[in-house]
Amino acid sequence: MVDGAPGRKILCISFSEITADARVLRQLDVLAELGHVTTIGYGERPDAAAEHLPLDPSLPSLPQTPAGVLLLAARRYDRVEFEGPAVRSALSLLAGRRFDVVVANEARAMALAHRVADGAPVLADLHEWAPEERAHVTSWRLLVRPFMFHQCAKYLPRMSAVTVVNGSIGEMYRERFGVPCRVVRNAGPLHDLEPRPVEHGRIRLVHSGGAVPGRNLEALIEAVRGLGPEYSLDLYLVPSRDGGRYLGRLRALIGGDPRITLHDPVRPHELAPTLNAYDVGVFSLPPLTPNHRLMLPNKIFDFVQARLAVVFNSAPETDRLITEHGFGTIAPDHTAAAMRDTLAALSPAQVAEYKQNAHRAAAVLNSTEDSAVTRDAVAELLGDAAQPTSRSEPPSSV
Repeated sequence: MVDGAPGRKILCISFSEITADARVLRQLDVLAELGHVTTIGYGERPDAAAEHLPLDPSLPSLPQTPAGVLLLAARRYDRVEFEGPAVRSALSLLAGRRFDVVVANEARAMALAHRVADGAPVLADLHEWAPEERAHVTSWRLLVRPFMFHQCAKYLPRMSAVTVVNGSIGEMYRERFGVPCRVVRNAGPLHDLEPRPVEHGRIRLVHSGGAVPGRNLEALIEAVRGLGPEYSLDLYLVPSRDGGRYLGRLRALIGGDPRITLHDPVRPHELAPTLNAYDVGVFSLPPLTPNHRLMLPNKIFDFVQARLAVVFNSAPETDRLITEHGFGTIAPDHTAAAMRDTLAALSPAQVAEYKQNAHRAAAVLNSTEDSAVTRDAVAELLGDAAQPTSRSEPPSSV
């Protein structure tokens, strides 16, 4: 259990399984320097929290009950904002409590954070562009999208500070809602690793992330099936909350191909050392939403800390990093053919050079700068009396 500055009470709200949410875990390491941290969310207590209020993982954070859906359809947004089953449960668990600062992770937590803060400052870590998070799903686009726009318009002006994953998304919030945003990237901590040599006649590809429909994992599998025997692909996937159905579809697509292996996920602090055994981190995402088009995912930072070359489909934010630091190459689009052809054009010498460039980039593409942004923002909200306490370094997490 971590105890930060005495007397300072900080609430962190996240409708995620926090122990598997790398961004929130890094946030909590900073919050624990500044005060006594209470978390509320799904799953077990994260190490950096002094207290955790668990939510039943079967309870959705959005109002997906019949009554909630009717209110969404009728656009009764002021009535529906506390109708999400997880939100109602959180309100009950937090009744009567007082905090000096509240941190709301993602826009869906803003209404709850504002209510339980009871006048205390609230930091909204919006992560990405909330209004169109899942706009490629018809029901979400018709029912939830306008609700999220309403929530942002209503609550963002009331936030004491706002953070987002990159400047492009921050500019969208400024233009649409008139709020300035600080940038906290999805970079993990610096890992003391060295690039592994590229084995003769073998290029080891790897991908890590969620086994979620729409993440284009099928394209990665199809791309490798179109490559020669020197290529292999290992997938470290966090199962989605669908009872394993999507993972089952991926297994069927892989069939008996011995070059493609599905692995269980590893804990965040184990990810970079695990990925270090490979050569090229691969990722491809169709630009179905603004978040996809302006992606700056934790994967690119994970791969750099693992000292890997990367191949990503083209997107403005990732293109900039790859080009600036020279640790990979860019597929022209998100198709399996584009990924296959880009990988086929790589030589072992190029991969080795990219890995060395990733090794140099790891010194700057880590969470040190981002943690400072969070630390400064929360310290400002706590006031001049709040000073970080010294404590041992937290375990690495990515």
